[in-house]
Amino acid sequence: MVEKVLYETTQQQEEGVIESIPLFARELIAGGVAGGVAKTTVAPLERLKILFQTRSEFHNIGLLASFRRIAKTEGLPGFYRGNGASVARIVPYAALHYMAYEQYRRQINYHFPAMGNGPVVDLVAGSLSGGTAVLFTYPLDLVRTKLAYQVVDTPKLNVKGSMISEQAFKGIGDCFAKTYREAGVRGLYRGVAPSLYGIFPYAGLKFYFYEEMKSHVPDDYKKNIIVKLACGSVAGLLGQTFTYPLDVVRRQMQVQRLRASNSSVKGTFGTFLMIVQKEGWKQLFSGLSINYLKAVPSVAIGFTVYDVMKAYLRVPSRDKAIVEVSTNKRELQTSTLSSSQSAS
Repeated sequence: MVEKVLYETTQQQEEGVIESIPLFARELIAGGVAGGVAKTTVAPLERLKILFQTRSEFHNIGLLASFRRIAKTEGLPGFYRGNGASVARIVPYAALHYMAYEQYRRQINYHFPAMGNGPVVDLVAGSLSGGTAVLFTYPLDLVRTKLAYQVVDTPKLNVKGSMISEQAFKGIGDCFAKTYREAGVRGLYRGVAPSLYGIFPYAGLKFYFYEEMKSHVPDDYKKNIIVKLACGSVAGLLGQTFTYPLDVVRRQMQVQRLRASNSSVKGTFGTFLMIVQKEGWKQLFSGLSINYLKAVPSVAIGFTVYDVMKAYLRVPSRDKAIVEVSTNKRELQTSTLSSSQSAS
C-alpha cells in the first residue's frame, strides 16, 4: 500500500514537472530525440550515399562492393565517419523542424482560419519550418559532408620517405576551424542556396503528402502507428525523389574545395551544369537508391520515436494546442486592455 502511494506521488510529481515545461520546449525535445535516433540508425547508408554523390570511384562498383571497401579500409568506424557531426546537426535540426512546423501551423490556423486544416496548411508550414531549420544548422551539415567525403586509403610515402595521411580534417572541431580560416562565415554556408531550394519543396511536400494520404485512411485506422509510419515513409520518398538533384548539387558544392582538380569554385547553377556535362544527368540521381533504402527506416523510426516522446512529454493534440494558443492570446489581450484602462 505504501509503495503504491509513493509510486503515485512520484508519478504526479513527474507529471507536474513535465507539464511545467513550455509546449515549444517539449516539442523541441521530442523532435531532437527522434532525429538523433533515426539518423544514427541509418548512418552507414548515409555515408555511402554521400560517397556515391561526390566520389567517381564509387559510382560503378555497386552497393555491396562499396560496403566491402569501407569495411576493409576503415573498419566499422568507417561507416560512422561524420556521424558525430551528423547527429550534432540533426538533433537541433529535427528539434527546430518539428517545433517550427507545429508553431507555424498554429499561427496559420489562428491568423488565417479560412485556410482550414487541410494539406495546403501543411505544405506552407512544412516549407517554412524546413527553411528555418536549415538556416540555423547548415554549418554542421557542411562539416558532416566534408568528414564523410574523406576516404582512408593505404598510407603513402612522401619525397623524404615518411608516411603521410591524405585526411584533410581530424574531427568536427578541426573541420570547423579550417573551413572558417579558409573562407570565413561564407565558407560555413557554402551550398546553402541549393539546400534552401531543395528543403522548401521537400519539407512542404513531405508534410503535404503525409496529411493527404492520412485523409484517405478510414477513421478506424487513423490512430494506428503502423499506418502513420507507412504514410510518412511514402511521403518522404515522394518528396525526396522530386528534390534529390538539388541534394547532389549541394554535396558537390560542399566538397569542391577538397578537390585538387578544381581551380575555381562554382555556384549552384554552375555546379549543376558541370555535373551534367562531365558525368551526365544520371549523376544527379546518384545514390538515390541508397537514399530510398535509408529513408524508409529513417522516417519510420523518426515518426515512431517522435510519437512516443510526444506522449511521454504530454504534448497536446494540434486542435487542443490551437485552442490553448487562442485562449492565451485572448487572455493576454484582455489583460493588456484592462491595464491600459486602469492607467487612463
